[in-house]
Amino acid sequence: MRYPFWRVGVFTATAIWPLLWFYQAFADSLGPDPGKVLVDRLGLGTLVLLLITLCMTPLQKLTGWAGWIAVRRQLGLWCFAYVVLHLFSYLAFILGFDWSQLGVELRKRPYIIVGTLGFLGLLVLAVTSNRYSQRRLGVRWKKLHRLVYVILGLGLLHMLWIVRADLKEWAIYAFMGAVLLLLRVPAIARRIPRLLAKKQVLQ
Repeated sequence: MRYPFWRVGVFTATAIWPLLWFYQAFADSLGPDPGKVLVDRLGLGTLVLLLITLCMTPLQKLTGWAGWIAVRRQLGLWCFAYVVLHLFSYLAFILGFDWSQLGVELRKRPYIIVGTLGFLGLLVLAVTSNRYSQRRLGVRWKKLHRLVYVILGLGLLHMLWIVRADLKEWAIYAFMGAVLLLLRVPAIARRIPRLLAKKQVLQ
């Protein structure tokens, strides 16, 4: 396995936050409504990890270091793990596993439907992230995994709907997402290696 210490470092950095948050929730150190804080943190953590995962390809092109790509799949799977914990925490701490309340929540808060669509998209990407799926799907695999851009849009819309009163933090994540999407535009993506090559020549 290439870059073992780097992989372990990324694993540790991504695993420690949910463990810390759940510990804080059960230790009553997240304020008067720990369940809601936990749900919010896991949801935001999912979005941040999704943005970090999308950074891996541009970083690899800019630096030429393959280590970024080596942890891309791991980060994507952690992103899915976070959204699973986000959904579980919502069902446990907000609904109390009262399934009859779920229909009421869906009618009152349509952003939950948007979040659920994002979850289903991440589920598809997680299930097909293995090498068997890559071989089985062939060229369709890349097309399928472009779904990540739609998921990013759904995640940002989900967050926007929740934080309508304060858009400053949301704007930061939306700007980062817009930049990462622009870097995927073929005309721009082709220029990244050229810019790196020019920098190396100047050095």
